Amino acid sequence: MVKVKFFSLCLTLLAATTAFSGPDFSKVQIKTIKVSSHVHMLQGFGGNIAVSAGEDGILMVDDQFRELSGKIKSAIAKISQKKIKFLINTHWHFDHTGGNVDFGDEALIVAHENVRQRLSKDQYIALFDKKVPKTPKEGLPVVTFPDSLKIHFNNDEISLIHLPNGHTDGDSAIYFKKANVVHLGDHFFVGKFPFVDLGAGGSVSGYVKNLDAMIKRLPKDVKIIPGHGPLATMKDLLVFKSMIEKTQKYIADKMAKNVSLADIRKEGLPLEWKGYGDGFIKENVWIGIVYESLKLDAKKTKSS
Repeated sequence: MVKVKFFSLCLTLLAATTAFSGPDFSKVQIKTIKVSSHVHMLQGFGGNIAVSAGEDGILMVDDQFRELSGKIKSAIAKISQKKIKFLINTHWHFDHTGGNVDFGDEALIVAHENVRQRLSKDQYIALFDKKVPKTPKEGLPVVTFPDSLKIHFNNDEISLIHLPNGHTDGDSAIYFKKANVVHLGDHFFVGKFPFVDLGAGGSVSGYVKNLDAMIKRLPKDVKIIPGHGPLATMKDLLVFKSMIEKTQKYIADKMAKNVSLADIRKEGLPLEWKGYGDGFIKENVWIGIVYESLKLDAKKTKSS
């Protein structure tokens, strides 16, 4: 019942957001940013794409919406004419995997095992009242892993690292060791409140734990491709993590004083984080996500 009430409140606040109702795809342009000698970032509409192009061929990370597959293929062809051999999904959400069916006939699709499980069945994202039909067989990951996996490609060592129960239950970070580039998927929204999919095993506390683990693991000068937003640095990631920790503590302190969700929303967050609500996750929605996630944490602690 708690989940139903929470999601009902959010739906009234988030109905018809542009990010999930879809843009005019005919007007979307794919922008290519060179990140290293062989790694590029592609931006269009949806999750950012990473492309490794070299003597072995092409490896890509995520593929946005299916409506953009043609434009994405054209953008990749300008980088390299070689075959797309690998497609890695950072997680299952449709703005990162929508093109799987168009790339799966050429590329080997790789993802965490929970990504295949979720793509194999109809899904429902309650926060956006969005039904997501199962992905056809040709768009499903054919190589899955439980914790980690390495791909040796284009003279680089590419590590796929599972980030458990953060954004969803099947997220992965993709680290290109030689290039010193990491794609963090939706564990990083530059300068914006993130979407944490509680219905798909996500958790705000888990999200922070995953960020802590990656910050300790990655070199300080790593170049970061976020799920959403511009190319970033470790400094940007630290600011983002601090925002999550501080807003979570702020809301937790209010909850400890029995302040209702409605009253926390009415008061709002400290002005320090005002600009973070300019994305598709507005401030009142972020407050609701954190509030519900903390309640689920307390319930788990009580039952354990």
